[in-house]
Amino acid sequence: MKVILLKDIKGTGKKGDVINVSDGHARNYLIPRGLAKEATEGNIKSLKAQRASEKKRKEKELKEAKELAERISNIKLKFKSKAGEGGKLFGSITSKDIAAKLKSEYKINIDKRKIVLDGSIKELGAVYVEVKVYPEVSAKMKVEVTAE
Repeated sequence: MKVILLKDIKGTGKKGDVINVSDGHARNYLIPRGLAKEATEGNIKSLKAQRASEKKRKEKELKEAKELAERISNIKLKFKSKAGEGGKLFGSITSKDIAAKLKSEYKINIDKRKIVLDGSIKELGAVYVEVKVYPEVSAKMKVEVTAE
């Protein structure tokens, strides 16, 4: 019997796969537990339509992410902080601070975990910070720290 999997099943297949299983396995295990549905012509058509809409949605998200990455790469954030001898800061600039400044000044909402920073910024000067916008899309942004 051909069935369409509704959830990932270890050892059997991924969600959306059309697989051939024994009648008993399908009727007694997969279908009653909501793990699969019978692969009728109508169900297969709806699966194809669902995959097409999913592909379209992902393309749209990727396009929006590329636009956001372009916008972020043109941004230059400036921080003022107290510094001691040799340009060392009394504290540090973290990814949380960068995310907050992006949100307040540019209305760009980026999660602090998406900002790639080796530790935190502890010295005066300019640093390029990588921001991961989407799985394959990232942007480099300039962060400048000056003395107060």
